Amino acid sequence: MEFNQNTPIYLQIAEALGEKILSGEWQEEARIPSVRELGVQLGVNPNTIVRVYDCLEKNGTIFNRRGIGFFVAPNAKEMIVKKHKKTFIKKKNSYYNPQNEAPWNKQGGVPGDYGEC
Repeated sequence: MEFNQNTPIYLQIAEALGEKILSGEWQEEARIPSVRELGVQLGVNPNTIVRVYDCLEKNGTIFNRRGIGFFVAPNAKEMIVKKHKKTFIKKKNSYYNPQNEAPWNKQGGVPGDYGEC
C-alpha cells in the first residue's frame, strides 16, 4: 500500500479497511487479520494497526472478542455508507463557504471519513 504524506497513515489504512468491508472482501461478522498480521501485510508498525483498530472499534465498524481477535461488526457496511454520506455533505458544505474561509479542518486536511478518530 502506498501512503499519501498529507494524511496520517492510520487514517489511510482505516479508509482502506472500510473499502474492504464495502467491497465484500471482508464479510460482516468475519474475523479480520490480527494486529501483527496486518502490520506485516502492510509493512507498518503494529502500533499503527492498534491505532487503526481502535479507531474502527470506536466508530463501531469492528469489534474485539478478547482472546479470539477482531471481527467486522454485523452492520458495518451500513455504518460505513452513512459515514461516507455524512462526509460527502461536510465536504460539499465546506467548499461552499461564503466567508472565503479555508475549506479544511484545523489539522490541515479536508475532513475525511475517519478523521474524527
